[in-house]
Amino acid sequence: MYVKPNTILFMKKFNIRVYGIIQFDSFILVSDEKFNGKTITKFIGGGLEYGEGLIDCLKREFIEELGIEIEILRHFYTTDFFVESLSNKNQQIISIYYLIKPKELKGKFSLNSQNSDQKLKWIDLNTTTDDSISLIIDKKVFNLLKGIEETKV
Repeated sequence: MYVKPNTILFMKKFNIRVYGIIQFDSFILVSDEKFNGKTITKFIGGGLEYGEGLIDCLKREFIEELGIEIEILRHFYTTDFFVESLSNKNQQIISIYYLIKPKELKGKFSLNSQNSDQKLKWIDLNTTTDDSISLIIDKKVFNLLKGIEETKV
């Protein structure tokens, strides 16, 4: 590819995110986090780092964010529509979700995050709507968990 001198080339890139869903009866664990000065409610997980596999990424995120080791139960969903990054207009978001469970719980499960800017909470699929979830892909996953296929995009 020829690039003229003094030309800045902006490449479109992919931003791969990996999330874990912990479900207990009709309750799912989500996180309230600060993003661009606002609090958002989302599933727990984060960005894939170069050289890392999807499962290793998810395990790392749960150790970093909750201080727990997890077991992967199964793949649940991968983004199947276009989503532009909220923080970088040159990135397309691809999110992969897994159903997971904590490997070992000693005593009561703590909702204390390792990160002071993060608050963990259980929400009930039976009494909560997707309006309580902030990110569009997470909304779709939330509705799939509820058995609803349609999401307002």
